[in-house]
Amino acid sequence: MIDDVKSAPSGTLRDWINLRADTDDIAFFFPEETTNLPWSELQKNAMRMAKHLSSLGVQKGESVAIFQPNGRDAVLALYAVLYGGFRATPVNLVAGADAIQYALSHSGARFAYVHSSAQEIFDAANTDGKVSVVDPLANGTGDLHHVTETDAALLMYTSGTTGRPKGVVHTQSSLLAGGWTTSTAHELGPKDRGFCVLPIYHINGLCVSVMGSLVSGGSIVMCPKFSASKFWQVASDQKITWFSVVPTIISHLLHGASEPDDETKERIRFGRSASSALAPEVQSAFEARFDVPIVETMGLTETAAQILSNPLPPGVRKIGSPGIAFGNEVAILSPDLKPLTPEIEGEIAVRGPNVMKEYLENPEANKATFTDDGWMRTGDLGKVDADGYIYVTGRLKELIIKGGENIAPREIDEALYAHADVIEAAAFARPCNSYGERVEAAVALRANSKATAKDLIALCEARVGKFKSPDHVHFFEELPKGPSGKIQRLKLPALTQSE
Repeated sequence: MIDDVKSAPSGTLRDWINLRADTDDIAFFFPEETTNLPWSELQKNAMRMAKHLSSLGVQKGESVAIFQPNGRDAVLALYAVLYGGFRATPVNLVAGADAIQYALSHSGARFAYVHSSAQEIFDAANTDGKVSVVDPLANGTGDLHHVTETDAALLMYTSGTTGRPKGVVHTQSSLLAGGWTTSTAHELGPKDRGFCVLPIYHINGLCVSVMGSLVSGGSIVMCPKFSASKFWQVASDQKITWFSVVPTIISHLLHGASEPDDETKERIRFGRSASSALAPEVQSAFEARFDVPIVETMGLTETAAQILSNPLPPGVRKIGSPGIAFGNEVAILSPDLKPLTPEIEGEIAVRGPNVMKEYLENPEANKATFTDDGWMRTGDLGKVDADGYIYVTGRLKELIIKGGENIAPREIDEALYAHADVIEAAAFARPCNSYGERVEAAVALRANSKATAKDLIALCEARVGKFKSPDHVHFFEELPKGPSGKIQRLKLPALTQSE
C-alpha cells in the first residue's frame, strides 16, 4: 500500500526507508565528496544511529538538532532522526546568531548532530552547554520507538525578517505528503535523478529533493551549495534529469557564461522554480537560451513545500503563474475568509495532507493561521483564473500603500527584470510624509553594466506608470537572501537607510 503514490502516501518514514532499502539503487550522489549512498546503506546507518539516540534517552517526538551543511553527513543525520521517530530540527546555518540560539532553545533539543564546519556556530548558540553533541559513528543499543503517521517528524523554523521565527511542526504523514505532491506534479519515478543545490535545512531542499526522491524512488545529486560556474558541468557528469532552484539562481545561470551541452539539454526534463515569484522575462530568456523548460511552482514551509505547480510539457504552462493545485486544495479567500470567484483578488489558502500540524507553542499564530473550516492562510495575495491557475500578486505584509493605493512590489520587480543587465531586483516601501509610503527599489547588475538609476526608473515608468515607479534605486553587489535564495525584501529599508 505504501508504494501507491496515486493518493497521499500512507505509512511512516521508517516504512518508506525500509521499502527503498530492499533495492540496490543509489539514493544520493555527492560529487564533491566523490562518494554515493545506496538506499540499503542509508537504511542501515539510519537504524544504527536511531538506536543510539534511543540509548541516550531521546524520547519519541523529541527534537534532535542538526547543524549540517549539505552532504553525506547531513543526509544520514536527517534520516536517522526521522527513522527513529524523533523530531528532526535542521538549523539554518545562515540565519544569524540570535535566530539560531532561539531555535536551539525553543526546540527543547538536548542533543545535536554537528558538522565540524558548523562547530563554531553551534558553540555560539549552545552557551549554557545544555545540548550535547552526538557521535554519528556510535553503535546503537537502544530499542526503536513505535512510530505512527500522526507523530511529529520535523520542526523547521521560518526565516522571517520581523519578530521571532516560528517553529513549523510536520508529522510523519505531512512530510511524506510533501514529497508526494512534488512527485505527482512532476511525474517523478525511479529513473529520475534530481540536482539539489539548495540547503536541506530549508523546506525546498528537504521536501522537494530529499522527500521527493524517497517517495518516487529516484536519486539525488547533492552539492554543498550552488555554483553558477559548475552547475551545467555537474549536471552533465551526473546525468541529472531535473533540478529544483529559486529565481535568483535561474537569473544567475542566465547571466553566466556556462552552457549545457546538447546531451544534457535533451536529458533534462525540466527545471523547477520555487520560493518566490519568477519574472516572466527571466523565464522566457532562460528557456530561449538553454532550451530547458522551467516549471514555476509555489510552496511554503508550512505545507512541506509544494502546493502549486504548472503541468509538465506538453501540458499548459502559464508564464507568470505558479500553476494549479496538486495533492491539495487551494482557494482564494475574502477578508471574511469566504472563497472568492475567479479573477477576484484575495488571500491564498490551502488545505490537504501536506499542511503542517501546528506552530510549536504558539497558540496565537495557530489561531490566526487556520480557519474554522480547515483552510491554512498563507499570507500571500492572489487570484485564480477560469482554468484554475493561481496568480500571486503580493504578500499582505509587503504591500506598498502609497496615497491609499495598494501597490504590489512584484509589479515593479518584473519591470526591473525586463532590463537585460538586472540579475536581482526588489521593490520596497519607504515611509513618506506626502503619501504615507513611497516606492524604492534595490538591484544587482551584471558585471560592467552601465545601467543607471535613471535608466531603470524610466523603464519602470514605461511599464507600470510614474505613480508606481521607484523614486530611488539602490545598487547592491548582491541583495540579502534567506537560505533558499529568496530575496528578503523587508530587510531592504534598514540596509538602505543611510543612502
